[in-house]
Amino acid sequence: MSIRYILSEYMDHAMAKAVYDKLEDNTFTGRIPLCKGVVAFGKTLRECEDELRSTLEDWILLGLKMGHSLPVIGDIDLNKEPTHEPMATY
Repeated sequence: MSIRYILSEYMDHAMAKAVYDKLEDNTFTGRIPLCKGVVAFGKTLRECEDELRSTLEDWILLGLKMGHSLPVIGDIDLNKEPTHEPMATY
């Protein structure tokens, strides 16, 4: 049985869809079009990417807590009711 980390996979797929732009002042902005409102800024592209990942994480957690409908990304639907698998006993 392989272990899947659904939130990590979801974030990785979402980050793969990120769009970055270099601004006139040589800073960067990033956004994930599928995730409305997920926008970040940074002095460097790396800083912007890190900030975007953090913003995405907060956006997902808040959306789950508030019961908002989240987009299906990479065939991962976080809107489904969770299922529980039996724990292995040793």
